[in-house]
Amino acid sequence: MNSAINRNRQFYELYVRDLIHTRFSEYENRIAVGIAGEGSDCFGYDDEISRDHDFGTGVCLWIKEEDMEEFGYLLSIAYNELVDSKERSYYTDRLRERRGVMTIHDFYSDILRIDCDTEHCTMSDEQWLKLDHSCLKTAVNGEVFRDDAGEFTAFRNLLLNYYPDSVWRTRIAEQLHAYASALQVNYARCMSRNDIVAAELCRSIGITSAMELFFLLKKEYPPYYKWTFAAMKDLDTEGLFSAKIQEIASERINPEAWLSTRYHPNRQNYKDSIVCLSEEIASLLEEMLADQNLIRTRGRYLEIHVKDLLPK
Repeated sequence: MNSAINRNRQFYELYVRDLIHTRFSEYENRIAVGIAGEGSDCFGYDDEISRDHDFGTGVCLWIKEEDMEEFGYLLSIAYNELVDSKERSYYTDRLRERRGVMTIHDFYSDILRIDCDTEHCTMSDEQWLKLDHSCLKTAVNGEVFRDDAGEFTAFRNLLLNYYPDSVWRTRIAEQLHAYASALQVNYARCMSRNDIVAAELCRSIGITSAMELFFLLKKEYPPYYKWTFAAMKDLDTEGLFSAKIQEIASERINPEAWLSTRYHPNRQNYKDSIVCLSEEIASLLEEMLADQNLIRTRGRYLEIHVKDLLPK
């Protein structure tokens, strides 16, 4: 358990649980409590740097929409009074919006940016396809301390069970195309034109796609982009893939590698170390695809595998 979640759990056990039991006992089993959502502390990545804003101790209290009218507003007043009575730092208005009393529907809908049917615990493939990877991780991070009714946890488990197979395959196909287009084609075209800015954009898009593919093939959601690499290193037990990502991100662009080199669509310029690294990363991704029997033929050019992944 990370220190931030442990601190918030202690706050719940010392103060919030007693508040609910003594003042809202008849509704006690209808209030889910935990810490989840936006904020590095919910991901376990908070450090001294991240504590300069929107940082403080507190919990989320999730209730149904009908319960908000019945007792939720009074619960919110009582919780805020409790928070204000305790000494804390950097407890900003923005952090208050992320903690305290909220409906289960609004918590998930606000994070996922769709109208979530939390009551029936369902999502259509169309809804799944609209979602951003990182918002899914935001919706299922942290920890649930108590949920007697189970509605909050049921929808959380729906998301944790990962994408439906057709959606999963579509997302892999999208990122295979993005990687091939950015790093295996357009980077070389841009360097041939000596367009360094466009080449840097290609590298950035390619790295992003490579990391998203890694998470997709591990069936894990990546967090908010600034924490994606840290999460990938934790997930990459062998360390080879994250090391290659670190290497390609650190490599200096070298225009000299393209002097007197004519662009050819079917020939890689291996004088450029970024080209070499992009092919090594593609090879690792190809191996991961093959290990899961997702491709019928072998090849490092990832675009050739897109049709294999698209749902039939």
